Amino acid sequence: MTPVRFGVLGAAHFAREHMARAIHEAEGATFAALATSSEDKAAPFRAFAPDLKVFTDYDAMLASDEIDAVYIPLPNHLHIEWSLKALAAGKHVLCEKPIAMKAEEIDALIAKRDETGLVCAEAFMIVHHPQWARVRDLLAAGEIGDLMRVEVGFSFDNPDADNIRNRPETGGGALGDIGVYAMGSTRFATGEEPLNITHAEITRENGVDVSAEFSARFPSFTYHAYVSMRMAPFQEVRFHGRKGLIIVKTPFNAGVAGQAEIEIRDTQGGLKLERFPRVRQYVCQVETFVRAVREGADYPWSLENARGTQAMIDSVFDADQG
Repeated sequence: MTPVRFGVLGAAHFAREHMARAIHEAEGATFAALATSSEDKAAPFRAFAPDLKVFTDYDAMLASDEIDAVYIPLPNHLHIEWSLKALAAGKHVLCEKPIAMKAEEIDALIAKRDETGLVCAEAFMIVHHPQWARVRDLLAAGEIGDLMRVEVGFSFDNPDADNIRNRPETGGGALGDIGVYAMGSTRFATGEEPLNITHAEITRENGVDVSAEFSARFPSFTYHAYVSMRMAPFQEVRFHGRKGLIIVKTPFNAGVAGQAEIEIRDTQGGLKLERFPRVRQYVCQVETFVRAVREGADYPWSLENARGTQAMIDSVFDADQG
């Protein structure tokens, strides 16, 4: 299989520490180029990819025949613009989450994807981790009986006012940054869509949602979650059924915040633990993307999936009682 030659659009810290390395290490992928405003910013990338080609102009990289696909880690408000530009330039696109600031913005990407026949996806890495496929399968098999309630908590503390997550002009905010996980994981695992948001309370600083608590009604269960950029680090998802519970201990930053582990409890006091050591979900994500590009394989997180999560985020904002 001919390797997919990736260009990374922007020298973001997350790209340097995670995704560019994953592209470099993934089977079937080549980290071929970086577009950045300064050659100096390329030095940390060249430390692990010495043959890297550097463009100091984003459009020049998109115009290059040496690039097949683009990974976009730019600030949130730029995702749609540069995803559309990359598709127009004939490049496959893997764009960081949230891929849009509003659900309807994704419609233009869906139309361009369909027009070009290129692969375009949101980099929602958790669906490529086997622990989430396992949770989905356990729920579908009735392992815990009828699902009654889902609880999600995800938090970290980031008070840096200069960080893009805390700046309204770059599309910052807890709901966009980590709310996508709290909502998207439940939608992926259950296959259900929310009927309505029953409660939402958002805390803002400088025009940015730094914390949010929200509840929803799904067709067969209730849903309760909180996300925050002003609390001690924590993440967990609980699926509570009539016959047991499934607890995902490190649901989102598996291998970084803790070991990927699923705890399965039953009503008789039984406890089973399933662990997933040494799985690197960013590498899995790149390799799945490569198979979609080269072999036409199914990609587990479509633009339509991303749109569903963004629609739920939009609904939480609309329902805010603050």
